[in-house]
Amino acid sequence: MTDALPSLIVITGPTAVGKTRLAIELAKILSSEIISCDSRQFYKEMNIGVARPSPKELNEVPHHMISFLSVADPYNAFRFEKEVLRLTEKLFRSNSKAIMVGGSGLYIHAVTHGIDELPDPDPELRLKLKERLLREGIEALQTELKRLDPHYFGTVDRENPKRLLRALEVCLTTGLPYSSLRKGQAAPRPFRTVRIGLNTDRMKLYERINHRVDSMMQNGLLDEVRSLESYKELNALNTVGYKELFSFLEGKCSLEEAVEKIKTNTRRYAKRQLTWLKKDPEIRWFEPDELEAILKYIEGDVMKHLASSI
Repeated sequence: MTDALPSLIVITGPTAVGKTRLAIELAKILSSEIISCDSRQFYKEMNIGVARPSPKELNEVPHHMISFLSVADPYNAFRFEKEVLRLTEKLFRSNSKAIMVGGSGLYIHAVTHGIDELPDPDPELRLKLKERLLREGIEALQTELKRLDPHYFGTVDRENPKRLLRALEVCLTTGLPYSSLRKGQAAPRPFRTVRIGLNTDRMKLYERINHRVDSMMQNGLLDEVRSLESYKELNALNTVGYKELFSFLEGKCSLEEAVEKIKTNTRRYAKRQLTWLKKDPEIRWFEPDELEAILKYIEGDVMKHLASSI
């Protein structure tokens, strides 16, 4: 009989579906710790608009990879992969299970499968591409990427400007197609992964999103955004909930219009998250309130792995 590998339990799903609460309840039952895989929650200055767990929730179980960066600090999925692998090595010394929770598909993939080390973005090139995006629209970036890397263009979320910008940066920096530098081979891991996706009826999810946005506004999101206005050009702040209110502060729309745009853009973001996650056949999907069923699935999956180790 070989030693069974420890388990990294990944809880993922669209924004506002209930991942945080489920992960905390699961962590308490399993006496495990939580690793955040929500790239928007990495930043110290962003709290309300990224739905960071409350102080009470953070005290219920130990959390990692939350509020450890400044919005001015450059960061990427490659660095996240390396830091989380070091963290899991430490956590698995005292517990055979750890929980990673979040909806950032690229960062989840980095930890579970690995990510290729790509060149750091050139600040001047990034600025030029962003200016082109503002001046000519996303269609210009789509056309350029199709010309430089038709293979990646055929698979990327073409409505996601961050993905388009990053691919173009690599193409223009290296002179090579972005897709040619991505090996796409899963890296070996000293743990096994149990993937759990949370989802619910679309209208119910949209109601949760709308309610969350209203609660954020009541809890002071506008003041938080106002305090970050001097950083609005940074990539970390080019995100739903912040960019819409920056537009309001610039006088480009009314507050009511900005809030409605946050709701609309958050719903679109949730749809993109699901599109990405649904591509992973190893994710087992549950409703967010199915804690017992999820525990049974984890236990059954672990026992199946133990049996295969004999």
